[in-house]
Amino acid sequence: MSRVVVLGAGIAGHTAVSYLRKWLDKQHEVTVVSPLPEYNWIPSNIWLGLGRMTTSQVTFPLPPVYERAGIRFVQGRAVEIHPEGDAEHTEPYVVVEACGGIAERNRLGYDYLVNATGPKLNFAATEGLGPGKHSVSVCTPDHAVEAARTFMEMVARMKRGERCRFVIGTGHGQCTCQGAAFEYVVNLEFELRRHGVRDKAEVIFLTNEYELGDFGMGGAFIRRNGYITPTNIFTESVLAERDIWSVTRAHVQKVEAGRLAYETLDGGERELKFEMAMLLPPFAGVGLKAFDRAGAEMTQRLFAPSGFMLVDADYTKKPFEEWKARDWPKTYQSPAYENIFAPGIAFAPPHAISRPYASPRGTPIFATPPRTGMPSATMGRVVARSIADRIEGVERPLARASMAELGAACVASSGASLLKGTAASMTVFPIVPDYERYPKYGRDLGYTTGEIGLAGHWIKLILHYMFLYKARLRMGWSLIPE
Repeated sequence: MSRVVVLGAGIAGHTAVSYLRKWLDKQHEVTVVSPLPEYNWIPSNIWLGLGRMTTSQVTFPLPPVYERAGIRFVQGRAVEIHPEGDAEHTEPYVVVEACGGIAERNRLGYDYLVNATGPKLNFAATEGLGPGKHSVSVCTPDHAVEAARTFMEMVARMKRGERCRFVIGTGHGQCTCQGAAFEYVVNLEFELRRHGVRDKAEVIFLTNEYELGDFGMGGAFIRRNGYITPTNIFTESVLAERDIWSVTRAHVQKVEAGRLAYETLDGGERELKFEMAMLLPPFAGVGLKAFDRAGAEMTQRLFAPSGFMLVDADYTKKPFEEWKARDWPKTYQSPAYENIFAPGIAFAPPHAISRPYASPRGTPIFATPPRTGMPSATMGRVVARSIADRIEGVERPLARASMAELGAACVASSGASLLKGTAASMTVFPIVPDYERYPKYGRDLGYTTGEIGLAGHWIKLILHYMFLYKARLRMGWSLIPE
C-alpha cells in the first residue's frame, strides 16, 4: 500500500487528490490536508464581493465529497516537512497543526507528497492593507462578504447625495492577480450604474503593471477584428468606455483610513483619498519548514526565499533578457526529493514573465507571474498522473504541464446581469511567451485572442456552475476539462 498526502484543497490540490483517487487502486491511501473545510470557487468571489452572489453559491463543504469518494480528509495546517524522517521514524512525514484553536500537532507519514498549499496572503507587506484595517479584499469568501457590505454602504451614502471615490487594484509593487482586480473594478462600475448612483462615483484602477493589460505575463498581442492589437489597448478601451481612470506603475506604501500613499516607478510619491479601497495583497509561501533526519532545519534546500517550493525549473541567476521559456518547470517535481511535487501557486517561478522594474529608491514595481485557475488545475492533474504511474508501476516519463507549453483562457465579466452584462474573453498560448518558437510576438496568434460581449458573460456563468459541479465530483466530473 502506498500513501499520498496532498497539502491544500484549492484548485491545484483538489484537482490532484480527485484524480489520484480516480486512478489509484483502493488499497492505496489518499489524504488531503486543508485548514478550511470548504471548497471555494475563487473566480466567483468577484460577484460575492458586490452582493451579487451568496457564500453558499461559491463554496461547498469538502468532508462529504471526500467521504463519498474514499479520500481521507484532515482539517489542519501543515507546518513542517521531514522528507527523511527522523531519529525515531524512518518514513518521511509532515507535521500538521490542528485548526480551531486546538494546540495539537499530528504526524502524517507519506510515500508521495503534493505541496499545493497555495499562497499566504501577505497583507502585512503594506502597512494598513487588508480586512480589519483600511482596505477590503475578495481573496476569500469572508473577505468578499465584507467588501460587499462596504460597497452597499457606499451605495446608500451616494443615494443620500454624497460623492464617493473607489480605488480598486493592487496593494503592493509586487502583486499578481491583476486580472481579478480588473474584473472587480468593471463589475463595481456596472453595479454603480445598476443602483443608479454612477454619477456620484469616481472609480480609479490602481495597478503595479507597467502598462494596463500586462496581467503579470508581459501583456500579449491579440488578433481582433482583422487587426493585431496589444492587450494594453484592449484593456484601456474597456476602462475608457466605463469612465474608469487608471494609475499604473504604482507601489502602495501605506493605507490609512480614507487615504493611501503610493510610489511610482519614476520616483514620485503621491496620495489618493478614497471612501472604499479594494486592494489585492502580494503573495508569499505559507511558511512551511523542512528538517533533515538529524533534526537540522534545511528549509532553504526545498524552498526559495519567497517561501515557494523549488521544482524542476532553471533558477540560475541571469539577466532578464537571457531567460528562456524552457527554463520554466514541466513536472513540478522537487529536485531534492523525487517523491515531492508542488503544483499551482505553491511552486517558485524561475523568473518574472513581465520585465522587472525598480524605482530610483530601489522599490521593485512590476507584476509577478500568475499561476492560478486553469494552469493550476492542469498542473494538479499531471502531478496526480505522475504519482499514480509510479505507484502502479507504469513505465513512462513524468507527465508535463509547463506554462511555456500551456494555453490559458480568461473570462473577465463586467456585470452579473444575463441581459446587460458583458465580459472580456481572452485566450493566450503559451502563457509564458516563447520567442524561440514565436520570434515576433512570443505567442501563437492563432490561439491568442480577445473579444468583448454579452456572450462572454454567459460563458463565465456557465463556467461557474460547470466547475463547481466538477469540484463536487459529480457523475462524469473527469470529462470536464481543466
